[in-house]
Amino acid sequence: MLNSFLALISAYLLGSIPFAIIMVRILKGVDVRDYGSKNAGATNVYRVAGIKVALLVGLLDLAKGFAAVYFIPRIFQPADILSLLQLQLICTVAVVLGHMFTIFANLKGGKGVLAAAGAFLALLPLEVGLAFVLFIVILSLTGYVSLGSICAALFLTLFVLFERFILNKNIPDELVLLSAIISIVVVLAHRSNIGRLIAGTENKIGKGSSAE
Repeated sequence: MLNSFLALISAYLLGSIPFAIIMVRILKGVDVRDYGSKNAGATNVYRVAGIKVALLVGLLDLAKGFAAVYFIPRIFQPADILSLLQLQLICTVAVVLGHMFTIFANLKGGKGVLAAAGAFLALLPLEVGLAFVLFIVILSLTGYVSLGSICAALFLTLFVLFERFILNKNIPDELVLLSAIISIVVVLAHRSNIGRLIAGTENKIGKGSSAE
């Protein structure tokens, strides 16, 4: 049980590393939270520091999500009461919450999309790849990062449900449930963006406020 607890804490702390704040501070000498949407995520980094820094931050956020779910559970070796998958699911929740509520920045982080994508990349690589394609298509057509993020999150859950109950693919029920929970969390994190999308006031990539 101690090992499982240590894995949980490690995943949360890894998720809490605010790469957006750190990289912009190091490379540009400013606090990303003072500009644009004031959000500590990759999209606001793009607005404040440019595409290269944003891509770096995005990759780091993706990598921490993946590492928290693929490596940490294996390092701590789950106890008898938990399977490897169960510990991975717990670490998925922990790394996403760490990203959204980072202990290193007054519990104010990004919106969890990239950390969640990295976590699920370790669990459902094909499904995440398809969700990413959908994100790119929607972003290209509309210019809205928030809309692409919401649609990708919902697609992931719907596709997993389709695979599980229509195609009868062997996907554990716990993983199906967690994908639904994370999708709901992502949508709730974007509730202000949804309001702006409905009102027609949401800004496109490169302008004002959006989602990370």
